[in-house]
Amino acid sequence: MPSRDRRCRDQAGQATVMIIGFAIVLAMAVALVVDASAAYLQRQGLDTLADGAALRGADLGATGEETYTHGVPDDRLQLTAAAARASVHAYLVDVGAYRTYPGLTYTVAVDATASSVTVRLHAPLDLPLTVPGSPERASIGAVGAAVVATDD
Repeated sequence: MPSRDRRCRDQAGQATVMIIGFAIVLAMAVALVVDASAAYLQRQGLDTLADGAALRGADLGATGEETYTHGVPDDRLQLTAAAARASVHAYLVDVGAYRTYPGLTYTVAVDATASSVTVRLHAPLDLPLTVPGSPERASIGAVGAAVVATDD
């Protein structure tokens, strides 16, 4: 029958392994929360940027030529796809979006029948911490849309 001292010595160090395991799990949880917060904040910034770009594209994409040739339309102005794309690009340059989000790309979709502009932005996600097993490079996107309508 083993003595009492021998049994206590065999279990010595078990708490150390458990504490180290909990510390590793806690560190991974902190990294996950920090990265999720960074991703959320970057997506919020891209949402704001996409909304502003869509508004600028809808505003400056409407040429206004139809008001001189056919009068003010009853409900919506006609959008020109090229003018909307050019104004979205100019907006992104004006607000410094390419400096804030390196690698930013965008697409502009113009629906002439609904007089709407939809802007989709994508940017690489720069995470402050890395969690083992997570992807090395991630991207994040946002969508903004605006409609051109005349006031009554």
